[in-house]
Amino acid sequence: MKRQIAVIDLGTNTCNLLIAEYQDKSYQILYQGKEVVKLGKNGIDKNRLTEDGLERAILAIRKHLERISQFSVSEVVIIATSAIRDATNQDWFQQQIKANTGLDLQIISGEKEAQLIFDGVKLAFDEIEDHSLILDIGGGSNEFILTRNNEPIWKQSFPLGMARIIEQIPPSNPITPEEIEQINDWFDSRLEPLWQQLNNIQIPLLIGCSGAFDTLADLIDQTNPGTKTRIKQEIATDDFTRVYETLIKSTTAERTEMKGMESIRIEMIVPSVLFIKLVIDRLNIKKIYQTDYALREGILYDRIFN
Repeated sequence: MKRQIAVIDLGTNTCNLLIAEYQDKSYQILYQGKEVVKLGKNGIDKNRLTEDGLERAILAIRKHLERISQFSVSEVVIIATSAIRDATNQDWFQQQIKANTGLDLQIISGEKEAQLIFDGVKLAFDEIEDHSLILDIGGGSNEFILTRNNEPIWKQSFPLGMARIIEQIPPSNPITPEEIEQINDWFDSRLEPLWQQLNNIQIPLLIGCSGAFDTLADLIDQTNPGTKTRIKQEIATDDFTRVYETLIKSTTAERTEMKGMESIRIEMIVPSVLFIKLVIDRLNIKKIYQTDYALREGILYDRIFN
């Protein structure tokens, strides 16, 4: 029997919705959408969720529930990640979401988030090359997963999301060489467990998922955000370098006018590409793939195969 599931991913910057239908080992994605919530604004560096952020979250969830009501959904799952799991007032936030939307917000650990991201990528790739490195860049955290034999052999969530870095080191307009160095040092020192784990391992492929990589692909393809679905797509290193050089020299106004630039990403794409370049350079990675599939699709994978 066919079943429909709706997955709401309440992230630090965006609240994403996936509606899918599945039966046995097959599935079809029926709808994808997102709403801006910016839960990290004016509070993520203090690990506090704000009343304003809560209001934006409730509004976003209600919009998604309106969309869900147009389908024959039998299960609604709502997942919360970094900004909420690290907040000292997460209980208050959880209770308010329940009271205002009727939904039970599941706050997942960084390790669980990484596992779901891996499952989502597995749904996209079927077979993942040994020692591929999966990277999900978020507003609150970044997840790394190392693979072998189509399974994760190491995974870790780092609370180094892009909403955090722009609160810690607000960049100029455009970003200065000194700020680039400062941000790179900030990331580099906090990624020491990653460098140690991957010491003497050659990484053949970086698989990037979620917002920053989606925007990179849109900028390269010159397509409007959300108009092109990519299960997986190679990002040529030359294309990445070209877009990187353009972005780090750009002003906010210039990024606003770029074809492919999503509004939520205007502020955070510069630290995002700095982060990606640091990982590529430190690990000498020669091949990059982007996929739309991540945490939400991981929930779908779980329902189909488990």
